Amino acid sequence: MSRRVRRKVANKGKDGVVSLSCHETGVEDLGTERNGVVDWTILPDDTVIHLFSRLNYRDRASLSSTCRAWRVLAASQCLWSSLDVRAHKFDTTMATSLAPRCMNLQKLKFRGAESADAVIHLQAKNLCEINGDYCRKITDATLSVIVARHEALESIQLGPDFCERITGDAIKAIAFCCPKLKKLRLSGIKDVFADAINALAKHCPNLIDIGFLDCLNVDEAALGNILSVRFLSVAGSSNMNWSVVSHLWHKLPKLIGLDVSRTDIGSTDVSRLLFSSQSLKVLCALNCPVLEEDTSVSTIKTKGKLLLSLFSDIFIELSSLFADTTKKGRNVLLDWRCSKKKDKNLNEIMTWLEWILSHTLLRTAESNPQGLDDFWLKQGAALLLSLMQSSQEDVQERAATGLATFVVIDDENASIDCRRAEAVMLDGGIRLLLNLAKCWREGLQSEAAKAIANLSVNANVAKAVAEEGGINILALLARSMNRMVAEEAAGGLWNLSVGEEHKAAIAEAGGVKALVELIFKWSSGCDGVLERAAGALANLAADDKCSTEVAIAGGVHALVMLACSCKFEGVQEQAARALANLAAHGDSNSNNAAVGQEAGALEALVQLTRSPHEGVRQEAAGALWNLSFDDRNREAIAAGGGIEALVTLAQSCSNASPGLQERAAGALWGLSVSEANSIAIGQEGGVAPLIALARSDAEDVHETAAGALWNLAFNHSNALRIVEEGGVPALVHLCLTSESKMACFMAALALAYMFDGRTDEFTPMVTSSESSLKSVSMDGPRRLALKHIEAFILRFSDAQAFAAAAVSSAPAALAQVTEKARIQEAGHLRCRFAFSLFVLQKHLYFRDNYVLNLNEVTKR
Repeated sequence: MSRRVRRKVANKGKDGVVSLSCHETGVEDLGTERNGVVDWTILPDDTVIHLFSRLNYRDRASLSSTCRAWRVLAASQCLWSSLDVRAHKFDTTMATSLAPRCMNLQKLKFRGAESADAVIHLQAKNLCEINGDYCRKITDATLSVIVARHEALESIQLGPDFCERITGDAIKAIAFCCPKLKKLRLSGIKDVFADAINALAKHCPNLIDIGFLDCLNVDEAALGNILSVRFLSVAGSSNMNWSVVSHLWHKLPKLIGLDVSRTDIGSTDVSRLLFSSQSLKVLCALNCPVLEEDTSVSTIKTKGKLLLSLFSDIFIELSSLFADTTKKGRNVLLDWRCSKKKDKNLNEIMTWLEWILSHTLLRTAESNPQGLDDFWLKQGAALLLSLMQSSQEDVQERAATGLATFVVIDDENASIDCRRAEAVMLDGGIRLLLNLAKCWREGLQSEAAKAIANLSVNANVAKAVAEEGGINILALLARSMNRMVAEEAAGGLWNLSVGEEHKAAIAEAGGVKALVELIFKWSSGCDGVLERAAGALANLAADDKCSTEVAIAGGVHALVMLACSCKFEGVQEQAARALANLAAHGDSNSNNAAVGQEAGALEALVQLTRSPHEGVRQEAAGALWNLSFDDRNREAIAAGGGIEALVTLAQSCSNASPGLQERAAGALWGLSVSEANSIAIGQEGGVAPLIALARSDAEDVHETAAGALWNLAFNHSNALRIVEEGGVPALVHLCLTSESKMACFMAALALAYMFDGRTDEFTPMVTSSESSLKSVSMDGPRRLALKHIEAFILRFSDAQAFAAAAVSSAPAALAQVTEKARIQEAGHLRCRFAFSLFVLQKHLYFRDNYVLNLNEVTKR
């Protein structure tokens, strides 16, 4: 006899509503694999429903269209009791299409004003709870219509960002339309006036949880009229009259929990509230500067009530709520959640405490006030990790966001506090975050991925993330159809890809392909996704093997597309940087040529050098520099207006960052390898800005500017321009004082080529195209150059070997000079330098007016 199991199946009842019932079926009927092929259509109904419950509403609706059976199952009431539309565009059209499924919808999470306007089109008359964020543009009219259409509402939460366009009039509408209201939490209301609060007191007899957070004005006296309230938060609200509060609120007969965090309440009012209130059990006063600066705060008598503040041990204080003394220490919240014996009143307090703690810690992390390092290291990080394990999804999200936020000390430079990051790691936070990132709730996935991304800026944390399997998880999340999840996952890969040791692992996990696909998937209107994806690809492209993977995955086309079409400077900068890195492996792969051959690539990069944003200009110039190593690219850049653009860039960056100066000069150096380009650079006015850059304080700029001037000096007209613009003293200064041996080397090369006999002593014979050159005497600059070339030779070469080379044309002597030169960075250029000096010496030897050997130069 076969064993029997019971499974739930969906039946269509009255009005086409699907309900669940139980039927018996044999185990042998549950097979889902036939001839090695999985047949999804014969899965048990309850399994299908369970799978559907793990999908977002869009995927659920899409799958329901695959077959009749799934269409029936997808309409099950249990799948549409709650709806989270924050991750996708939710407008009137979408709401109307979902309306037939939402007749019994009870909980709704939405984001932004457009989504709020669409809520009424769901026609969810039984809606009990709404939770909205990004509410700055939601108006009184929108909120009033929502509550008028949903009179069964019991919970309304809008925040944590400020509801700037909502006033007390909307609160009055809530009071009149929602008599069953139990919870009202609003953030950033400018004026919560008495009439609105009194309306709540009169028409909402079940209102037990009120939060007017970060409000500008709240009528304290009117709040004293809401006798039903048990939990009240005015955290972050300003202009509070605490004297009125302490004299009136202690009379609230049912008030159990009061949150005054992030306000200017003082110790006197805190003491009066704790002493006078008969019902109050918990007063939360975190990050209250006036209270914390009061030296008498330690004398406050709590009368057995709980006072949570920065100067108290919050875990120990929470433990005091429990009769069971085993619930103590950092596991107090976890022990409470796992406890089999539940006290209803205590559960309400702890649930409320989790919510207000997560909110206050997040707000505190966002403002990042000074002097809280000790709190974050000893308590704050552990509290956030504990709250991240809450059964309340919004608490989990805020805790994860708090972890992502409290470690950041400089948004612009992506700088984090290493001690805070490592405190999270040491408390087991990496595994917790990765587990949260693997859950099916997309809101939690995105916030966990954001925290992992920020923490991974620290190299030790990044290593821990990789060891815990985080790279595979992030690569998988980067493929999500949820834009927010994909964006934060790409950010995590971006930060992890900074470490050379992680690049191969990212490629092996499919991260390169996922990042390239992200660019095509979110090609417009999603700047955050595109910047992170391009930034990660830029880091990966710096590795030789990974750069090949990027090209194979279609990364060249994707990045060029961004450089051509995207207008957001962050995306432009990272796309240009990625193309620069792809083009940097000319000796080992064909990416340099591939980038140049991609339609519109070079033109786009030339155009980006004119960007008003310095970072974009810098990366575009760097890309052109690398691409100029390819002969065809070099000529195509010049043909596309690159010389004019780069000369203009060099002229404008005298006060710019060293990075931009280096790349601008470097790109001109690369282009000037071609004689035609060298002449064009001189004619466009490129000599003067290069001389100015040679005077920079940065060694890297010395090298590129000297290199460009060396190439330009091969042309006699450019050599004269260098003299005319005061280039000889600048090159002499570089030759003798730069800390960069390469810069000294190329400055000397430039001087050697300028005076190798191709220029006359006096006024040059000029063509009409060179008529701007002035009459210049070469005698003084020549003497200056020759004198200091000798000083350079003595600095870096063996004097005897060079003296022998000066009077001999034997190849062996030349080789000896080359061998004795002690400039390791110069590489193959040492031979050219030795040859240049050799030519110079032979030239000087045969000139009647300059028959000098090196020792004579030294004497002068």
